[in-house]
Amino acid sequence: MAVRIVLFTGKGGVGKTTSAAGTATLAARSGQRTLVLSTDAAHSLGDAFGLEVVGSEPFEVATNLWVHQVDAQRRFERSWGEIQGYLMSVLDAAGVDPITAEELTVIPGAEEVLALLELRNHAVSGTWDVIIVDCAPTAETLRLLALPEALGWYMTRVFGVQRRVVKALRPVLTRAAGVPMPEDSVFDAVERLHRDLEQVQQILSEKESTVRLVLTPESVVVAEARRSLTTLSLYGYRVDGVIANRVFPEAKGDPWRQGWVASQKAVLGEVRQSFADLPIWRSDYRAGEPVGIDALAGLAEAAYDGVDPLAVPTGEGPMTIVRTGTGAVLNIALPFAQKQDVDLARHGDELVVTVGSYRRLLSLPAALRRHTVSAARVEDGSLQVRFRFEQEEQP
Repeated sequence: MAVRIVLFTGKGGVGKTTSAAGTATLAARSGQRTLVLSTDAAHSLGDAFGLEVVGSEPFEVATNLWVHQVDAQRRFERSWGEIQGYLMSVLDAAGVDPITAEELTVIPGAEEVLALLELRNHAVSGTWDVIIVDCAPTAETLRLLALPEALGWYMTRVFGVQRRVVKALRPVLTRAAGVPMPEDSVFDAVERLHRDLEQVQQILSEKESTVRLVLTPESVVVAEARRSLTTLSLYGYRVDGVIANRVFPEAKGDPWRQGWVASQKAVLGEVRQSFADLPIWRSDYRAGEPVGIDALAGLAEAAYDGVDPLAVPTGEGPMTIVRTGTGAVLNIALPFAQKQDVDLARHGDELVVTVGSYRRLLSLPAALRRHTVSAARVEDGSLQVRFRFEQEEQP
């Protein structure tokens, strides 16, 4: 049985960590071996459980429940060390001092990327029944989830050619440029990194892997959650529900709180309309901060209200193909997207889909590569691309 993976994301400060920790606690209490993993550089899982999480390996905080706050430096040295060593030798040949060279060869967003690799290791280990991921705030998470596919495009189209050229011309280039050319071990390290990230994407594209949006009843936060749903769907990730966090309970005789209750009710109405096809769980504002196993479990139990928080959603994913008499229609779910937001182009065996500031290079399934795009439209929250089958010419 595949491991159940749920990623929690949302705007900073909406309670992602608390929601992730509470859900993990319920999973553990149901008898499932559960890991809660943080991909946020500002780890706060230990604070949520009211414990000091020590060490660079999973730390047991309760029966069936482990927390892993990734040691980014250790993971960086394991995955990037050989590549960094080569880059530093190039900078050394160019006269850059070692300290500056080391700073220049640390990739931006390395901690989040390496946490994804740690997720991959845990997912394939067979150790866990459930993995809960406390993600970084929305924008960082979206960039992170787009990375494996973008890197895969570069690796398959550019890197292979580059490796063959360098291998053939290494002696000439080294003498001419005075700069060390990469050895095969460097290329092997990059390819390992690529394969691991590619497997991350495959794991997160399975039906057992979903994303859960956490929000508070504020118009700005809800607007960001809507954009997140659009972008996550663009990249093929399944969103399985929304947690509306920090909802004020009714307050009689307190005009100030009544004003907040009324304001939140209006926004919650927007949430129900915006995410009508998704479960919406409500978590009330509590008198005290939920810290510790029991408080987190109580918060999650109240929010899910008897519903299994780890049920695998049924139905099709964000991308489907429907056969027609003359070809096929490719449907890509893009909730809330308008026609003017979407741009579409085809380059060989790829579709280039742009929605706002996000772009996906979508490799077409083999069944569609010999088809010609005949029409496209955005309708009812979906990009519909119509393909017409081109008959091969007879000799």
